[in-house]
Amino acid sequence: MQPLVSILIAAYNAEATIAYTLKSVAAQTWQNLETVVVNDGSKDRTAEIARRFKGVTVVTTENRGLSGAQNEAYRNCHGDYIQYLDADDILVPDKIERQLGALREGDSPRLLLSSPWAPFYYRTRNARFVQNSLCQDLSPVEWLWRKMGENLHMQNATWLVSRAVAEAAGPWADDLRYDQDGEFFCRVLLASTGVRFVPGTGIYYRNSGAGSISFIGTSEKKRDSLLRSMKTHIRLLRSLEDSPRVHQACVAYMQNWFHNFYPDRPDIIAELQALAAELNGRLEEPRLRWKYAWLKNIVGYDQAQRVQAALPVTKAALLRNWDKAMFQLEQRKAA
Repeated sequence: MQPLVSILIAAYNAEATIAYTLKSVAAQTWQNLETVVVNDGSKDRTAEIARRFKGVTVVTTENRGLSGAQNEAYRNCHGDYIQYLDADDILVPDKIERQLGALREGDSPRLLLSSPWAPFYYRTRNARFVQNSLCQDLSPVEWLWRKMGENLHMQNATWLVSRAVAEAAGPWADDLRYDQDGEFFCRVLLASTGVRFVPGTGIYYRNSGAGSISFIGTSEKKRDSLLRSMKTHIRLLRSLEDSPRVHQACVAYMQNWFHNFYPDRPDIIAELQALAAELNGRLEEPRLRWKYAWLKNIVGYDQAQRVQAALPVTKAALLRNWDKAMFQLEQRKAA
């Protein structure tokens, strides 16, 4: 009998995108599916739109945030495998079938399945799939070592997680406000026997910009959550291998995220420097790119850093608005 796959979607004010996401679910070539949408206290038509789709269970709760919604979705599912999916992302039609088809006789029920991902704004045909050193079969320690040492990212919907792994990993951390998925899937990885990467399929990840839950900005709660997630990553990687190469990867990982705390969170800076020293390393002042370094002497490091962070966001917003306009134009022509 085919394994049942539960597709879990946490949705908050997602009326503009949820239909596209659920259409990609309905188009899956794997037939034995159930879909659970948790309407996390939305103030728009998210729940109404989701209920139009056949086979979709909609659970409405008060707003508890991403982690609380994911945990609620899991409590309402019955699948042998779990597909986590954001309410604005899109599955390639054969994603689940290709991943389950990659399982072999004798594989551990704790084998974790991965796939490629491609960022997009509105038109998926312009998307390009990311290629990096995580796009291969890896043990948990090799996967985490590469992610942290090379500053890599694997979008959360690429994973297909067996219930055995999900149970062993435990629930999402309800009180985190940033990198909830990174912290959760770090524990998922540690509960697995390894990763099998399945090429030729995957997911489209919508780049939603400054309104995204993955945008830190100046939120102190998000900074504190990021610190907790970083400490979890370092602790779990060191539990697998506490070697010089792991120490170097952990220091590189902290350095990659250091700019989110520097210079206005001296408490976190001191804590990270102490951890770096324990790993025989030291964190350096985050470097400004040459286009912005000259501003440091005029307005100070803090303001120069803010300008450096703001301009790419502005550029991305312009590209997003252009792609949205082209998408809407194509939709009207098709209609």
